[in-house]
Amino acid sequence: MAALGWLTPRRRSATARSVLAGEASAEAARKSTQEVLEREPEFPVPGDERAAAFFDLDNTVMQGAALFHFGRGLYKRKFFETRELARFAWQQAWFRLAGVEDPEHMQEARDSALSIVQGHRVSELQSIGEEIYDEYMAERIWPGTRALAQAHLDAGQRVWLVTAAPVEIAQVIARRLGLTGALGTVAESVDGVYTGKLVGEPLHGPAKAEAVRALALAEELDLGRCAAYSDSHNDIPMLSLVGHPYAINPDSKLRKHARRMDWRLRDYRTGRKAAKVGIPAAAGVGAVAGGTAAAIALHRKRR
Repeated sequence: MAALGWLTPRRRSATARSVLAGEASAEAARKSTQEVLEREPEFPVPGDERAAAFFDLDNTVMQGAALFHFGRGLYKRKFFETRELARFAWQQAWFRLAGVEDPEHMQEARDSALSIVQGHRVSELQSIGEEIYDEYMAERIWPGTRALAQAHLDAGQRVWLVTAAPVEIAQVIARRLGLTGALGTVAESVDGVYTGKLVGEPLHGPAKAEAVRALALAEELDLGRCAAYSDSHNDIPMLSLVGHPYAINPDSKLRKHARRMDWRLRDYRTGRKAAKVGIPAAAGVGAVAGGTAAAIALHRKRR
């Protein structure tokens, strides 16, 4: 009995200490959560009409390159020959697999795309773009990025795509996603017919930043309250313009820069390799590389 009496107070004391420890832990957690909320206010801020969001397209909103998917749709409609498809597809594969956008390859891809649409009516390409979106693009929209864009829309903010893809393609995608609009590369047209030339240069790298700056000025936006999203280090100028930059499915250079600058990162790809080297996962790479291989094989068979 003596031994039992000796144990009983210890048990009661241990229970009391456990309760005290639990209460202290809960209070610390509550304070920690409150501090985080105070450091990171609600974002996007509902009703902030001077804030907006700018989203890169390729591999940020959509898996793979929009221009390549558009090219597949045009090839299906016999806009160009198999040989041109093989060259065009290889250029797109290089962009995505090499992890860099070489100026010489970009020039070749731009010239290929312009030669394809030269002589066609703008209205024709816009109509076809709607069909191609349903055929090749709709299923390649990243749900995670789509949710981010919707959060801005739900907060009453405007959301634009900003891409080097032709503005006609970008506008179709923006409209289908319910976004405000799109900034894209503008191809010259006369009397509604493409001439095969660009107005200025592709909307790429620093040009994107200038487009966002100009739009913000025209729309009376405060860039410090705006957000921008991209997967590519080429878009660091655009990301650096805003107060809320996000690296989405980032390539290796952007990932390093984002960590150094303490930017937010989101990665919606599957597969460890994609996360490491910053290339599209199976759906993105497969669409490009698979399309390239198929085109080249078909071309060789017909020779």
